[in-house]
Amino acid sequence: MDSVVQNFTSNAMLTPTHNATSATGIQGVVEAIQTMSYWKLFFTVICVGLVWDQVSYQIKKGKIAGPKWKMWPVIGPFLESLDPKFEEYMAKWDSGPLSCVSIFHKFVVIASTRDLARKILQSSKYVKPCVVDVAVKILRPSNWVFLDGKAHVDYRKSLNGLFTRNALAQYLESQEKVMDKYIEKFISFSEEKDFKPQVFFHEMREIMCALSLKAFCGDYITENQIRKVADDYYLVTAALELVNFPIILPFTKTWYGQRTADMTMKIFEKCAQMAKDHIAEGGKPTCVMDAWCQLMHDAKNKDDENSRLLHREFSNREISEAIFTFLFASQDASSSLACWLFQIVADRPDVMQNIRAEQLKVRDSDLSKPLSLDLIDSMKYTYMVVKETLRYRPPVIMVPYYVKQKFPIAPNYTAPKGAMLIPTLYPALHDPEVYEDPEEFIPERWVEGSPANAAKKNWLVFGSGGHVCLGQTYVMMTFTALIGKFAMHTNWEHEVTPLSEKIKVFATIFPKDDLLLSFKRRNPLTGEIKS
Repeated sequence: MDSVVQNFTSNAMLTPTHNATSATGIQGVVEAIQTMSYWKLFFTVICVGLVWDQVSYQIKKGKIAGPKWKMWPVIGPFLESLDPKFEEYMAKWDSGPLSCVSIFHKFVVIASTRDLARKILQSSKYVKPCVVDVAVKILRPSNWVFLDGKAHVDYRKSLNGLFTRNALAQYLESQEKVMDKYIEKFISFSEEKDFKPQVFFHEMREIMCALSLKAFCGDYITENQIRKVADDYYLVTAALELVNFPIILPFTKTWYGQRTADMTMKIFEKCAQMAKDHIAEGGKPTCVMDAWCQLMHDAKNKDDENSRLLHREFSNREISEAIFTFLFASQDASSSLACWLFQIVADRPDVMQNIRAEQLKVRDSDLSKPLSLDLIDSMKYTYMVVKETLRYRPPVIMVPYYVKQKFPIAPNYTAPKGAMLIPTLYPALHDPEVYEDPEEFIPERWVEGSPANAAKKNWLVFGSGGHVCLGQTYVMMTFTALIGKFAMHTNWEHEVTPLSEKIKVFATIFPKDDLLLSFKRRNPLTGEIKS
């Protein structure tokens, strides 16, 4: 340390621009440092760092709502965020249109109004979607979701053909088989438990994973592989929680999450090759991978703008990474929707009865009629039930964005570069000025021509702007068909507890009691329930 100080002193003395006064001042600082012990120096650096942490927070905070000081130096509310509570989120949203917190090196700005949320979602010049620090390692740096600007737009355009109505119709046959299978599975599981209500949180995650994987991979993925991914995927969810340790260490949440992601993408790579072989041999598309390979095959003989995006051959690895992002985007949100949908319908006998009556009507009481887009389109009431569930309990309540450059988000506030900016979707969907009795579940609010349907700006369930959800039509189609079939062929009962309507936050939102259900077989024509 003495040699460092001596060099510093020599350099200062050799600088010709230093006058006697400045040299004396520097000499004094040097002497003070020389007399300090290593411990004093260490604690001085720590104190300076702590002071700067508070000063930096004040500068970034400005006049928006938020704690006056970081209660816990450096870490901020990190400990509280390990067990997030919905009520605390609500309090934050109610504190002002813009509010903030600071956790470690992350300064987070939360926007709680509809207009601010829409402005953020549509401002690709200033922001880009972001996930937690380890997401790049888990989803892989080469993944298309980390593209920005024109590269992202072009890649997204190449995927649009996978979720058109014509494409979705090709996936319905495999979807219906999965639904029928899980009707039997849920009944058998309940029978094994003497029809006493059991926690169905995990079963809902499994059925949604199975439906997604069959839609994405068709018959190329085996039942054992589906079960393995469904069982382990929660490890990815846990690894990508908003607050987590940013470094992947062995046997931590992030480590297990990365292992699960790698295992799943290896399965998808093999499925992608089988899909390519199937389409090359003249086979018809039955899943997303088939549809993608078909688009690439057809594009070779076309030269329009959209086809040129598909002229290159997407590798099995690229396809596997993209399919994994589809699963990542859908699994937790769809599991949340499934839990709330089955709970809400069970607790409202009139809603259940209306769904059952409609299902028989649109099928002309022909139970053998297979699912089709036209059949699903005719399920108007069932569709409204799904849509109202999405409004009443939106699976995605916040979407984190990274501020690429200073963003004048409001007249009195500019979000600093490098901050995390989070538009909140829940308040817009519970706005009493738009939705009458917003805390009530009212499917009829979505009848054609209603004020709710006219309030397009508030319908933020699937986002807005350049990153709006690709699969929104798929979601509405799948859940309308799913709840319709279950209502016809089963009778399920929900055990209401004091925690049933309380909200648990785990990536998305779920009933706090983890959903206690029991299923029995039902004759769709007579209504007879078999024990």
